Amino acid sequence: MAVTLGLNYTFVSEFILIGFSTFPHLQLMFFLLFLLMYLVTLLGNLLIMATIWSEHSLHTPMYLFLCALSISEIFYTFAIIPRMLADLLSALHSIALLACASQMFFSFTFGFTHSFLLTVMGYDRYVAICHPLRYNVLMSPRGCACLVAWSWVGGSFMGTVVTTAIFNLTFCGPNEIHHFFCHVPPLLKLACGENVLEVTRGVGMVCITALLGCFLLILLSYAFIVATILKIPSAEGRHKAFSTCASHLTVVVVHYGFASVIYLKPKGPKSLEGDTLMGITYTVLTPFLSPIIFSLRNKELKVTMKKAFLNKLFLQNP
Repeated sequence: MAVTLGLNYTFVSEFILIGFSTFPHLQLMFFLLFLLMYLVTLLGNLLIMATIWSEHSLHTPMYLFLCALSISEIFYTFAIIPRMLADLLSALHSIALLACASQMFFSFTFGFTHSFLLTVMGYDRYVAICHPLRYNVLMSPRGCACLVAWSWVGGSFMGTVVTTAIFNLTFCGPNEIHHFFCHVPPLLKLACGENVLEVTRGVGMVCITALLGCFLLILLSYAFIVATILKIPSAEGRHKAFSTCASHLTVVVVHYGFASVIYLKPKGPKSLEGDTLMGITYTVLTPFLSPIIFSLRNKELKVTMKKAFLNKLFLQNP
């Protein structure tokens, strides 16, 4: 819906999400595939959380952070995927201005919370390997709770800053968002006014700075970790130390690998199909892979999950 304001400006009160409209014959297949991946994402994260909560041996800082990461991932996917699935089955793809702003706020809040928590997990591994004698002091329950809380506060701050900056702009029409959810780049293309360029640069700088800052802190943590591991005399000791970092490092590579494609890709001709498929990588694929990686690459978690659930399910004694 659009309201004419004069001076060739039209106020947009709702948007049309046309992300998958270029794949009319594949929408049912996409729906089934994304629904399956979303259910696996939800069940995987819930299983991780339930395992950590139920097993006292996993009540350690590393698994507290993993539990918080699973919660942020559930909320992040919930902000985007259910709406996307509904649009794949519907002929009406309209979304109200307030609903669009809400989706952007929650997706950025939980997306950046995820990045901050990955950074905190890198710091946890650094302390555990490089300063094991001070671990209980540096990673006390209160300290861990503060790190998690500040990650959520940081994510909320990023969501507020980005959403406020974007929705203080005037949207003059057309009202078609070339994406399957309310993302910043396609919305900026619909904005008009003298400050659009400044907002575009400001939002881009804030997002890139936050992501690169987190990534550099993780790299710094792992630089010290690798240096410490190489000093361990036995091959078994080096393998054991590195195995505690393998799952986290794999998720970091996947997370920042796809994020870099989005935020650091060179400017050039873009297609709706390319933007849509690229968006799937960080909204569907990355959250789908994360619980699988942590479940398979973390030996202690994998063994505990098997003992806690599969044995109870199939090997219960009468």
